[in-house]
Amino acid sequence: MIRYERGTELEMGAIYQAFLRGFADYIIQFNLTEAEFAERFFGPEGNALEHSFVALDGEEPVGVVLGGNKVYESVQTLRCGALAVSPEYRGKGVSAGLMDLHQEEAQRAGCKQLFLEVIAGNDRAIAFYLKRGYRRVYDVSFYTLPDASRLEAPLGVSAGGSVERIEFEAFADMVDAWKYFHINWQNDLEYQQLSSSNAYYGFRVNGEWVGGLSISSSGKINLLIVSHRYRGKGIATRLLNAAREELGFVKFTASTPDNALLEGFLDRHGFVRDKIRLHEMYLRL
Repeated sequence: MIRYERGTELEMGAIYQAFLRGFADYIIQFNLTEAEFAERFFGPEGNALEHSFVALDGEEPVGVVLGGNKVYESVQTLRCGALAVSPEYRGKGVSAGLMDLHQEEAQRAGCKQLFLEVIAGNDRAIAFYLKRGYRRVYDVSFYTLPDASRLEAPLGVSAGGSVERIEFEAFADMVDAWKYFHINWQNDLEYQQLSSSNAYYGFRVNGEWVGGLSISSSGKINLLIVSHRYRGKGIATRLLNAAREELGFVKFTASTPDNALLEGFLDRHGFVRDKIRLHEMYLRL
């Protein structure tokens, strides 16, 4: 008989085993040690043991739902950071049991919406979420520039324009001032602040910040923003080139949810769109 336990009642090893078994046949393979799993999924991903649940058959972990609770898009949100059920236990109501607990946890915590990401083409999972009342709102696309040196250095922007390495707080102030677009969970400011490997750059013209870049140590572009008054002047390219030269990137990657301006920039500069996409799905409570 299946029973369900809150994450705080179990060792991390049981949660890790449920995760591994549930994702054993997934389109993306998670080659993570237990320590790497804990650091990633209970670190920047924002999940918490108290908001997560494990399904057990006897003492055997056979399913897990991870939950992270924070204000997202100005709404108190419980995100499903992962839902995984061992293949031999699918179709037996385990996923429904885990998601029932997940929704009850959101209501108990005073959340106003549920949120999750699912890979486009995972029709069984999408149908499951739609049946539960979720609706698809955004699509997240992924891009790669295999040769970072292909970014051509643009002409000067204006007298005094320059790139500077800055602290997270200065970058966050820029984003807050210009935030008129949707930022996906893995790129938002709280996620970035919890990721210790990020570097931040700003572009200053006549003492005013007009552009900013957050980039990880692997060359993943978290956020690339330019004030609307200074677009089309090569600032974004100069920011990326400065990071490449200082940190030695050989390639860049990026992800973006339905951002035509950024997608156009990436296309023009030779970034290749990956085949895998994510759907962001929401359920208002």
